[in-house]
Amino acid sequence: MLKMLLPVDGSTACNKAIVHFIQLLSWYKEVPQIHLLNVQFPLRGDVSMFISQESIREYHQEEGLKDLKETRDLLDQAGVAYQYHVTVGDAAKMIVQFATEKQCDQIVIGPRGLGSVQGVLLGSVASKLIHLSPIPVLLIK
Repeated sequence: MLKMLLPVDGSTACNKAIVHFIQLLSWYKEVPQIHLLNVQFPLRGDVSMFISQESIREYHQEEGLKDLKETRDLLDQAGVAYQYHVTVGDAAKMIVQFATEKQCDQIVIGPRGLGSVQGVLLGSVASKLIHLSPIPVLLIK
């Protein structure tokens, strides 16, 4: 069975790509195992001096679940099974690390998300993924 990783940032572009991906599932002989991954940015500064590590972990988990909600709703409505995960760090590096650890066969991502101006033509995370990933990356517009 194919394992696919779908990084999710909660953006409109990401959810449009998910809708298109759901339509493409009929291309496969069997429905692939789908992992949703949301990568949260680490908190900056000396936040851990004032807030416990547990509170920071809970914050990242809550924010990640918010970002995953619409995608999870879309997959639930389509009757597509998935697992979801939230992690913290540099988005592109964490996506590659997760995909490698889970032995995913493909990473499926929208070409634009919540990136900065630096990724005008192709989202900065998608661009980094293409360069970093030893695993095939499918861009869905």
